[in-house]
Amino acid sequence: MTALLTASAAAAAATFWPGQADAANPYSLLIYTIAAGKAVYRLPPPHALVAGVAALVAALSPELAGKPFWPLGFLLLYALIFGSAAAVYRTVRSELEETSAVKDALLSEYRRLKRTGAAGEEIARQQERTKIARDMHDSVGHRLTNLLMQLEVFRLQSDGETAARFEALKQYAQESLNETRKAVKALHREETEGLGAIMELIRRQEAENFVRVKFSLGEGVLSVPLTARQSAAIYRAVQEALTNAMRYGTSRQVEIEFEAPGRRVFRFHVSNPWNAKPEFREGFGLSSMRERLEALGGRLHIAAGHSRFIVEGTLPLVVEEGKDDPNIAG
Repeated sequence: MTALLTASAAAAAATFWPGQADAANPYSLLIYTIAAGKAVYRLPPPHALVAGVAALVAALSPELAGKPFWPLGFLLLYALIFGSAAAVYRTVRSELEETSAVKDALLSEYRRLKRTGAAGEEIARQQERTKIARDMHDSVGHRLTNLLMQLEVFRLQSDGETAARFEALKQYAQESLNETRKAVKALHREETEGLGAIMELIRRQEAENFVRVKFSLGEGVLSVPLTARQSAAIYRAVQEALTNAMRYGTSRQVEIEFEAPGRRVFRFHVSNPWNAKPEFREGFGLSSMRERLEALGGRLHIAAGHSRFIVEGTLPLVVEEGKDDPNIAG
């Protein structure tokens, strides 16, 4: 680049070399200025200085050859003003680069602290849930168990209608104990599935990666019966689609749609801008997503068009009547 700009200045000096009656040509000065400015903008300071001096020598060459073209004082003043402007530009540019580096470092540290804080909050929340579950198990569960034992003793010591009443009270206490055990298990289990977890994933991506997500829900989506495996599959599919959008998309804008047509099928649709230049090949993440959905009886469709990249999946929601799915995610 230094050699090219120096050659450009020399070529301009030769092209606009003054004749006997030629007046000063402003185009030559414009070319010298462009060459020197390009050097200041594109080259490190030592190389820019070489190209700038070459442009100044080219401008002064008619004067040095005894063919006055531009007044010497004008050229020196012009070079002084240009050099001062270039020095100010380099200083401001260096400060901006340093500021940008500091900003990137602070942003990276902010994201790290935010992730650490979120992890700490989740740990504290889980510890609190565990404590509550332990207290419920040790106090309420223990007392209900003692109550059941006493009711059984009274039932054995009674007869007729009194024994029947003790049996009913025992059944009621047993149901209460079962409900308590379910609550304890729910508190122990860390919830990582469900539409709530997907919304939390979207919120976190928007906050940490500056992704703009347009999220829309079809009618009745929040009340459809999704099993734990289906919820986990949808969560991982949306997560992988967001990762691909951030990695390969032309802009950080993603559209996500959830629908449940007829409450028989759950459909998710994730799309983002796509330049179609890199050749699309289904990688490990998308292949795993497809296998996970197909294992649940669903399907995955991927379309890499000229302007958008689309990931669309469907899962069946058919549940036999009269039977409760034990894996229904609350």
